Amino acid sequence: MPENEPLISLRGITKVFGSGANVLEALKGIDFDVMDGDFVAVMGPSGSGKSTMMNILGCLDVATAGEFLFRGHHVEALDRDQRALLRRKYLGFVFQGFNLLARTSALENVELPLLYRGDNKHQRYNAAMAALEKVGLSDWASHTPGELSGGQQQRVAIARAIVTNPQVLLADEPTGNLDSQRSIEIMELLAGLNRDGITVLMVTHEPDMAAFARKIVHFKDGLIDKIEQGNGQQAEA
Repeated sequence: MPENEPLISLRGITKVFGSGANVLEALKGIDFDVMDGDFVAVMGPSGSGKSTMMNILGCLDVATAGEFLFRGHHVEALDRDQRALLRRKYLGFVFQGFNLLARTSALENVELPLLYRGDNKHQRYNAAMAALEKVGLSDWASHTPGELSGGQQQRVAIARAIVTNPQVLLADEPTGNLDSQRSIEIMELLAGLNRDGITVLMVTHEPDMAAFARKIVHFKDGLIDKIEQGNGQQAEA
């Protein structure tokens, strides 16, 4: 990939749900670039199109029209299996609800993507412990989610998202279920992962959390309303 080429490029992306009288145009022609190493916060009211865009970026949904390039390759031309392979190889996901398996340990939760990938037991253990150490939870590897605080559960979820060494981390309201102090800790962790080279795209309703990003993209009525600089960029300047 050429040095100045965007990691992700959206051109004329539209998404239409339903048909006839029930048609809903969720995205109305989005042009948006993400550079390698960006930390982007996506904001907007419910129904503005931000979650639809994130689902397309995460290869969880496909656009109705437009071009979606990842590392210069046309994602809109990929079939379902090819999109799944792209997800497994390049993307990590963090959700508001943690989505951890309740009866398995933190270590086993983090190992799951590697199990699906076919890594052997030794590989899974070493990679999962390294990911837990990166989020500050190596001493809690044997604990189940019920034995962890909300902030710790989200750290386990982040460890699970980064255990495959993704290029892009997609985070959907990662602090939505946390108090203010735990929220700041999670955002500082995401900012640290970004400094280590992971590109981060995050949906949030909270301006204080969005400020950790380098770029804040505001959605309104299926379009990008404005793009602002976040404090993350100011901190680097």
